[in-house]
Amino acid sequence: MSALGGSGVEVGALSFGGAAIGGLYTEVAEEQAYQAVDAAWECGIRSFDTAPHYGIGLSERRLGAALRDRPRAAYTLSTKVGRVLEPTDEGGDDLAHGFAVPATHRRVWDFSADGVRRSLDASLERLGLDRVDVVYLHDPDDHAEQAFREGYPALEDLRAQGVVGAIGAGMNQTAMLSRFVADTDVDVVLCAGRYTLLEHGALADLLPAAGQRGTSVVVGGVFNSGLLADPRPGATYDYSAAPAEVLERALRLKSVAERHGTTLRAAALTFPAAHPAVASVLVGCRSAHEVRDCVAQFTTKVPAGFWHELRAEGLLPAGAPVPVPEPS
Repeated sequence: MSALGGSGVEVGALSFGGAAIGGLYTEVAEEQAYQAVDAAWECGIRSFDTAPHYGIGLSERRLGAALRDRPRAAYTLSTKVGRVLEPTDEGGDDLAHGFAVPATHRRVWDFSADGVRRSLDASLERLGLDRVDVVYLHDPDDHAEQAFREGYPALEDLRAQGVVGAIGAGMNQTAMLSRFVADTDVDVVLCAGRYTLLEHGALADLLPAAGQRGTSVVVGGVFNSGLLADPRPGATYDYSAAPAEVLERALRLKSVAERHGTTLRAAALTFPAAHPAVASVLVGCRSAHEVRDCVAQFTTKVPAGFWHELRAEGLLPAGAPVPVPEPS
């Protein structure tokens, strides 16, 4: 377990991401979702993440129900603010936002202090819990001014009052996360998809800044929306079909893994965890089988020769830490 920044909140090296059980891309049956959370618990995972955005509240409801009978002090739970859910009777589904669920609510961007508090109160109601441990400002890309001026101070107040233990921001970019690290007192940032075997952009700004400030980084999207789990034509990258050049790079990574008798999944999961600023790797799973596979891959020792060949082939920057010493 690692403490998040200067807070007393701890997370495990591998965390369970709740987007998939909220119906990301395809529908997930309720029993299957509960089995996924049960499998995570059985495998020793004690850090769980969700958000109102995931299935317009479905992920929070399912995760809360699955954890409700667990000892509350035994696990860490994070959720997010910035999108307030409002009921709608327009009908249809939510696939335009990536979730295979009925469109019972619409998302309203709101990083105001009142919006942060209303969002958190609604999340607690959906979760059926009296507290969460970590709250992130979620995707404030187009709302930077309000997020820094109103949303962040509101989180700071909630932390000072002891309502939450740790605060941060979660995004798919590094520039604004680096600003949060430099200009605020966040405990943790959640960086999705920007520090993976395919993308190393966080090495240039976010990770050095976090290391200098003592801010923890949770890395999500380690499969880049699925491409690194199974690189093939039509595979998803950044929530849409992978461009040809990106697919070609992923296939090269897979070939190197196979030459060294390992899997691309194992390499993708273990690579981010090697950086000293990274507190946890967050992975979304939609079934018990996926959970067990991720845990098995995460605990697999990837041969040193694999990392050495990636550097030799120009597929890994010289400054990226790897899980095991490479041959000299």
